[in-house]
Amino acid sequence: MEHPEIDFAASHRDVCVPRGRPVLPRSKTGRGLDHASSNDLAPLAGLRTLVPVLLLVPRRIWSILIPVALASFALYDLQAGVPLRSIAWFIPADTVQVLLAALCLTYFFGDIPELNSVEALAKYLCFAVIFAPFAAAFLSAPGIGGGYWNGWGISFFSEVLAFLTLTPAVLSWVSNGRSWVRRSRTYHLEAAMLFAGLGFLSYLSFTASVGSNWPALLYSLVPFLLWAALRFGSFGISSAVIIVAFLSIWGAVHGRGPFLDPVPLNSLSSIQLFLICTATPFMVLAGVVEEHKRDVEALRKTEERFRLASRAGKMFAYEWDVATDVVVHTAGSAEILDIEPGVRITGEEIFAKVHPEDLGRLKYAIAELRPERPHLQITYRVLRADGTVSCVERHTRAQFDERGKMLRLIGMVADVTARACAERELSELSGRLIHAQEEERARIARELHDDLGQRMALLQINVERLKQDTAELSSKPRHELNNIAELTSECSSELHDISRQLHPSRLDTLGLVTTLRSFCKEFSLQHNLRVQFVHQEVPERVPKDISLCLFRVVQEALRNVVKHSGAAEVRVELTRHDEQIDLCISDAGAGFDTGFAKADVGLALISMRERLRLVGGHLSIESEVSHGTRIRTRIPLPSTAGQGGDNAKRRAASALTSPEPDMFRMP
Repeated sequence: MEHPEIDFAASHRDVCVPRGRPVLPRSKTGRGLDHASSNDLAPLAGLRTLVPVLLLVPRRIWSILIPVALASFALYDLQAGVPLRSIAWFIPADTVQVLLAALCLTYFFGDIPELNSVEALAKYLCFAVIFAPFAAAFLSAPGIGGGYWNGWGISFFSEVLAFLTLTPAVLSWVSNGRSWVRRSRTYHLEAAMLFAGLGFLSYLSFTASVGSNWPALLYSLVPFLLWAALRFGSFGISSAVIIVAFLSIWGAVHGRGPFLDPVPLNSLSSIQLFLICTATPFMVLAGVVEEHKRDVEALRKTEERFRLASRAGKMFAYEWDVATDVVVHTAGSAEILDIEPGVRITGEEIFAKVHPEDLGRLKYAIAELRPERPHLQITYRVLRADGTVSCVERHTRAQFDERGKMLRLIGMVADVTARACAERELSELSGRLIHAQEEERARIARELHDDLGQRMALLQINVERLKQDTAELSSKPRHELNNIAELTSECSSELHDISRQLHPSRLDTLGLVTTLRSFCKEFSLQHNLRVQFVHQEVPERVPKDISLCLFRVVQEALRNVVKHSGAAEVRVELTRHDEQIDLCISDAGAGFDTGFAKADVGLALISMRERLRLVGGHLSIESEVSHGTRIRTRIPLPSTAGQGGDNAKRRAASALTSPEPDMFRMP
């Protein structure tokens, strides 16, 4: 079937990479497309360079630049003999195509697109290569002739080819040109060898007579295109594709190369298909390679920063394969555990370096890791080769298989010896301060009791004598005297309470349980608060420092309930479990958000924690807004703490079996 005649004799320059004139004149030679001179390929840059130019200039001058460019293209077409009817269709098509491509690229990239990633390439291919030519082809098809859909296909694929070859090259030259110039001489020499070799093989394949007789020569271009994509990225592959496209089109319009066909439309389709299928995968490959290079560089920088941080912070990373017992570690392990980098070491060898007193605790913590609780943070001591002891902090995450079996441990180990020493010194200082505070409180309490207390007692006696000696006084003076007596009694009682709060001497004589029961009762009466005190199996003799610590915790907790909670009832529970004593103070008051409380810790909580730390205790606070607060403490008892005899045990047991706990109600 004979191919339909084209309506006009268009210029051969636009056969394969048109600037909006995708025409197909009938071959005059019978071997290829219209013969052309080398100057006829100059206008190929035409419309396709307008899109990068628009991306480079401010949008406010687009309204000037686009009409000027389109007018110049129309004048060129008139000189080339393109009918006015066709130009009338091409101008709106060019306008739509340029605006769609430029606006879409500006919206999605914001600046000059860098086609160096798969995501950027996907956006460019979708909007510039497919969407803009697809829309413009509907307008330019009537101006081509030979049937509407035939013209639509020629226009669409020609514009797709142009946006795949010329536009990416211009964009890469603009965005990467300066950085490419600053490259080393070796890099430039390698690029020159690449482009020279590719140009020579393209000349043999497309313009020399050997190319027409040996189409398999096209496969020789693949290694050079791979070279361009892998070594030079988007800049290299876009430049390489321009070389291949230029020589293949030049050969075709001069009746040479492997794409010759008696039917010119077949020649055009062959060239378009070849260049599209060549440019697209290699551009994607270049994007993937550049993305990989950036990831590798980012990883290298991250590793370098990690090495610097680990060196400055005296830490190292490790991975312990539980099945093989092999530990892989970074270089920082040499300074912390005396393990040389690259030396194979096992988990058992690591355990051998742990201080014997901490080894059991570490192994137990690791054994307790579960898929739902895979994280571990623990501080322990290690033995150095020189006999010194270091303190390390270990952050670990365990990985498990689908059956819950531990596969490996990964994490960080940091040398916290300096921090541990500072904390120990701070703890010692805190202990001395608390001890000094208690001594000063005891001194003030003695002064209040022995001096002011005695004076107040003497004052009360004298007031009472005065009342008896002045019985004949009138009612008003006698009433005033009674008020003075009552006020003196209240001051004496308050002074006595202050003395007991400053130094609970009852702890030494009556023991912890009796002192707390008495204090809860007095507190309940003073503050109109119901305090419920419960005790179970508490030893009769508790070390003095532990007794004082628990008393101060109860004291501070009840004060906080009065000041902040607004609860009507408080429960104080004191129990012994094995070799430890537990205390829980709970209320159903206002509660608070523990997340905010961590950032604003009051002096009372600080005092509690410091006192508990001095006796090896632990403090935990559970609270929720409108659901009350629970303060829990746990203190280990010395091995001799529970030796109070069988009578003490029986008394503790009787307290457990009593029908009602100690309860103090509001008056």
